[in-house]
Amino acid sequence: MERAAVPGTAREERLRRWIEDYAGAVWKTCFACLQDAALSEDAMQETFFKAWRAMDSFEKKNIQNEKAWLLHIAVNAARDCRRSAWFRHEERRRDPEEIMRGCAAPQREESGLYDQIMCLPQKFSRPLILYYYQGMTLEETASILRITKSSVHRRLQKAKEMLKPYLPGGDEYDG
Repeated sequence: MERAAVPGTAREERLRRWIEDYAGAVWKTCFACLQDAALSEDAMQETFFKAWRAMDSFEKKNIQNEKAWLLHIAVNAARDCRRSAWFRHEERRRDPEEIMRGCAAPQREESGLYDQIMCLPQKFSRPLILYYYQGMTLEETASILRITKSSVHRRLQKAKEMLKPYLPGGDEYDG
């Protein structure tokens, strides 16, 4: 297989930089999808492997936002993991403490809120994590999740409504 677009050394340097800059964000995204630290680690490695293989198309398409592109690959890698036969037949009931053990602890005042976000259906937790915790825009979040920008906005609003009792100010919170 010919690799003309990005020479070997430049490819390795770019991959090394991506891992240094985005490994945490990729892992957190995978964890949001899988809620399992070990599987998130596997999905993160798969993400960077797929990014390595697709680096030529990354160059040809002249993609401007590396992080959004990598997180898109991460969501797909996590989806692939969830679709695997092992995942479907593995007992997935876990103690919440075990799930959170491998996750970087949020700020003390955010801990209860983060726990509640992780209890939401993924339809709502994924946009929250990408938008608020990863700092993605509505457009980037929509692209990563393969939904429309308005769908992201609606899901964020619905999620905020569901989390209202856990937000500072509780019922007075307007979003």
